[in-house]
Amino acid sequence: MTSSNGSIDQYTKRDPRTAYATPDREGQQPISHPGLTEDMRTTPDHGESTYRGAGRLTGRKALITGADSGIGRAVALAFAREGADVVLSYLESEESDARETVRLVEDAGRRAVSVPGDIRSEEHCDALIDTAVRELGGLDILVNNAAFQMAQSGGIADITTEQFDRVLKTNLYALFWLSKKAVAVMDPGSTIVNTSSVQGVNASPELLDYATTKAGIINFSKGLASDVAQQGIRVNVVAPGPIWTPLIPATMPSDSVDGFGDQVPLGRPGQPAELAPAYVFLASGESSYITGQVVGVTGGSPIT
Repeated sequence: MTSSNGSIDQYTKRDPRTAYATPDREGQQPISHPGLTEDMRTTPDHGESTYRGAGRLTGRKALITGADSGIGRAVALAFAREGADVVLSYLESEESDARETVRLVEDAGRRAVSVPGDIRSEEHCDALIDTAVRELGGLDILVNNAAFQMAQSGGIADITTEQFDRVLKTNLYALFWLSKKAVAVMDPGSTIVNTSSVQGVNASPELLDYATTKAGIINFSKGLASDVAQQGIRVNVVAPGPIWTPLIPATMPSDSVDGFGDQVPLGRPGQPAELAPAYVFLASGESSYITGQVVGVTGGSPIT
């Protein structure tokens, strides 16, 4: 499948400093959590007009959490254009965004199965895996991407037990439940790709609880990779840097949004479209000898 503009795609040589436009961050008003794409002053680029598939995931069956917008939408789009059918997990309040992701997957000629609900419930996580097996005929790829964060300018003093519990349940418990259920139904050659963050190795005080979970994801993934290698299942991590998604104005103070991404060596925030190729690579057979590893997509910020 060619890119929809017929020329520029993810393989095109471009200056990484300007390959994607810098969003209007100063003009972005705060939005209510969890944040919808339609409320973004500058719409994130998910690869709609540029991602070109090459059959790298033909016939695969994938489940992606947080698939309604941002990184999850970009990954769903890329997976579909690479030939995969996809189960999309998201919160009920994100239905309008999820419908657009469904459209993108179906426009690529693949099947999209929508499953709204809260992954803080173990029962819902079990149901997601059961749905993938029932509706798609199995599960080859699990992408644990959904996350909750809420910046607190006062650091630990402002983090309530309620928030801490929500962050851990969304970011770690769900990943544990989904991974445990998934490996029981996956065949050799299947893969799990977990989303961590540069925060997992370089925590910001205002995101202390979120950063804690992102560090936990890295260690969990390394341990799980060793555990399930004997089953022929690979587990890897993508660690994004500052990526322009609805989560940013929905969870960060305005002064942080204004300069979001300026601090990285490439000098700009990343776009979701720039993450998708890393997930495709780790989900495909091209990475057959890679497991237990962390791929940083950070604009140059170190992850070690």
